[in-house]
Amino acid sequence: MRHVISRLFLGLFLVIPLVSAAEDNLSVTVGINHAPPYRVVTDEGVSGLYVEVFNEIAQRIGWKVGYVEAPFRRLLRMMEEGYIDIMLGPLKTSEREKVMAFVAPVFPPERKLFFYHREENRVTAYDDLYGMKIGVLSGASYFEKFDTDGELSKEPIARYESLMRMLEMGRVDVVVAPELVGRYTVNQLGIDVSESPYQVPGEHSYIAISRNSPALSWQDQVSATFEELRKDGTYDKLVSGYRKQISK
Repeated sequence: MRHVISRLFLGLFLVIPLVSAAEDNLSVTVGINHAPPYRVVTDEGVSGLYVEVFNEIAQRIGWKVGYVEAPFRRLLRMMEEGYIDIMLGPLKTSEREKVMAFVAPVFPPERKLFFYHREENRVTAYDDLYGMKIGVLSGASYFEKFDTDGELSKEPIARYESLMRMLEMGRVDVVVAPELVGRYTVNQLGIDVSESPYQVPGEHSYIAISRNSPALSWQDQVSATFEELRKDGTYDKLVSGYRKQISK
């Protein structure tokens, strides 16, 4: 039986099956954290770039999809335990590959930005981070050097909104965030923070399937359907729409 956490939106997105036999349909539970504009969770349901891309893939395959929302770190644990089938957007690491299959690099790479409020905390090089209190999303992976650097002082928090407020109040010195998420959060909160000149190139993030999920046998179909989205222009249309929204 599935754990019920935070919010449960079963039946939120019921697709029209593309196969004739009802028993061929698969119901999957997708775990997401609130990280606009990629994954947006409200009382009305879920949305965002990652959700729209995945929903399009699921519709074409013929899956029935339900969403649960929880902090990112908890979702990783739920994938390991098989309480959810799929995550949208985790970066591939050797440790995570033990518990989930990274099916397709569906989501575009995003630079990692370092936001600051006080001028003395402006980051011009990696070494500037030593001695700073760095706000990070709990459970998130950014880039290998940063993730494995035990000399850095990191403050893990469940949501980027909270991290940016802490930055403005001086409770952390910098916040590291993917480009779109960071800029979107700053714009929504209307806070006075700046972007450091030091930035790190991003990596593709994935649709990941739990190794304890029956959806694991659908890896090839997911990859093939994603390629269809790329070829027919659907994918580029979705991504460009969100980039325009953030740049306004």
